Amino acid sequence: MTTTLLDRTEAAEYYYTYIDQVPKDEDIRRIIEAQLAEAIPALRAIPESTSLHRYAPDKWSIREVIGHINDTERMFVFRALWFARSLGSELPSFDQDVAMAAVRFDDRPLSDLVDEFRTIRESSVRFFRSLPDDAWAKRGIASGKPFTVRALAYITAGHLSHHMRILREKYL
Repeated sequence: MTTTLLDRTEAAEYYYTYIDQVPKDEDIRRIIEAQLAEAIPALRAIPESTSLHRYAPDKWSIREVIGHINDTERMFVFRALWFARSLGSELPSFDQDVAMAAVRFDDRPLSDLVDEFRTIRESSVRFFRSLPDDAWAKRGIASGKPFTVRALAYITAGHLSHHMRILREKYL
């Protein structure tokens, strides 16, 4: 079984913004699981009183960032499920700004968003651990771009790393 990324044809170049933040010599399933143990204490350490903070007027609040992490993890893992199951049809685009305009993450307590992340990530861990060996190299199209299931696992991990770094550097 190969759960390490093989080459740069497994996703569109844009997604290497996330993929390149993840070690390539480790089993991606272990990385995704380890991130859960690292992210939860870090997110729980953010006080509710500062969770509405925005580092600039046009930027998301901390709650919105975590809500975005939740939404996109669901979407990346759904894509991986779709392609792993060989369902064939192309999947539509995901516009984070359209999605953000349709929700009110700032109306929810930070603790609820963190609990939701924990649940989503636990589900992601179980999904990726359950994949048969041949599923990792399966391919599909989403947002008009090619992906392998393996790349989507790396994107899932890299997306969290990206936003945790932004939270540390710009918000906290």
